[in-house]
Amino acid sequence: MTTAPERPTPDPVTVARYPTRFREAEERSRRIGRPLKRIAGVDEVDEQLMDRLGRGYLERDELGNELAAAMRLRSGEPGAVSRRQLDEALTTGTAGLGEDAPPVLRRYLERLEDTPDWVDWDRIERGQKAYLRLGQNAADILLQLSLIGGYRFGGPTDLLVATGGLTGNTTLRRLAETSHWTMSLTLPDGLRPHGEAWRLTGHVRAMHAVVNHAMEPRWDIDRWGLPISQSDLAATLGLFDAVVLLGSRTLGVAVSRQDSADIMHMWRYVGWLLGVDDDFLVERESERHRMNYHVLLAQAGLSEAGPQLTQALVAAQRRRHRSGPLPRLRARVGHERLLSMLTVLLGRESMREFGLPVRPPWAHAYLIALNTLRYRTPVGRARLEAWGERVRVRERKETFGDARPDIGRPASPTTSPALAARQRPASGPHADDTRLASDSD
Repeated sequence: MTTAPERPTPDPVTVARYPTRFREAEERSRRIGRPLKRIAGVDEVDEQLMDRLGRGYLERDELGNELAAAMRLRSGEPGAVSRRQLDEALTTGTAGLGEDAPPVLRRYLERLEDTPDWVDWDRIERGQKAYLRLGQNAADILLQLSLIGGYRFGGPTDLLVATGGLTGNTTLRRLAETSHWTMSLTLPDGLRPHGEAWRLTGHVRAMHAVVNHAMEPRWDIDRWGLPISQSDLAATLGLFDAVVLLGSRTLGVAVSRQDSADIMHMWRYVGWLLGVDDDFLVERESERHRMNYHVLLAQAGLSEAGPQLTQALVAAQRRRHRSGPLPRLRARVGHERLLSMLTVLLGRESMREFGLPVRPPWAHAYLIALNTLRYRTPVGRARLEAWGERVRVRERKETFGDARPDIGRPASPTTSPALAARQRPASGPHADDTRLASDSD
């Protein structure tokens, strides 16, 4: 494989500073992170890692940034890349690119196709199956602990509000786009070059870069760092791998050491595809817990965006497309179930900060009982993969209804690259659809 592209020499002025968000609410972060500190076995703070995270707020995915600049050019301008060109290239690969293909698009595809030597496809396949077996537990933790839990800190939340991806009528759809991408990672062979999950991940990376490129000139970099920085990408990756494993265990899920190792290997490769720097990619769950604790310490405090986003997401759960009898009652129960789980996962202090009512832990009680049967009995274990498949189908139906996912869908041929890059928020890991505009499509 080729070596990672060299990072440009940073501006001397930038080297000596961090954005002001860095470690500004460390005492609060320490309180929130007490359980994680014990789990990660952190005795004292690693100041070298903290320095790396501080500098990472001012670093971007440079290859993605080159592609983003080309995608924001007007149609017909030299070197312009349209969304349709990107989608087709991710499907056909470099072998399908014509001689007149924009050079930056070719470089982007060559990089994604240049699979690292450390990738073990057998382990990735096992990791995909293990992640699928997490079923509804993964969906619950991704929403409640990974997304909403991440809204306790300023920066990425403010970007989400600024790009409009998780407010108003788009809330549920934008959340669904992220869920659609995450669930695609469990498709057989989906992460091999040009598979569905590989293509969607390449798309998400490009859209993160488009949003960063568009927002950077008007973003308060001294305050927040870059809109979508390397440190924020690393934080997001940690919310999708080790946090999901840890959160699932609190619901009574039995995760073996082998399953943990294989899932982490799968996400390491996904992080590489997303353009996360190599020093933020880890192989073991314990390594990620340690890094996640330091990521917590590096955060800003709660901003006004946090309660706004959280309340929008909680309210959106009442609008899920629920089939079958008594849809209103089921929506009400689902809403109360969410509040009950959030109370346990985030704690009473965070519920007050978000302006959400506290509920008794009844949801955890019944889920632990159910998961004991699913994961600790022969009959339950034999049905886990089939159950995971049903959850994947149901989640898509309840969030999208009869609509189609936007993420990875080709733009209209009449849409200019510049307009396509601005039109609608997309989806993916870092910011949910704003997480692309934040993740834009």
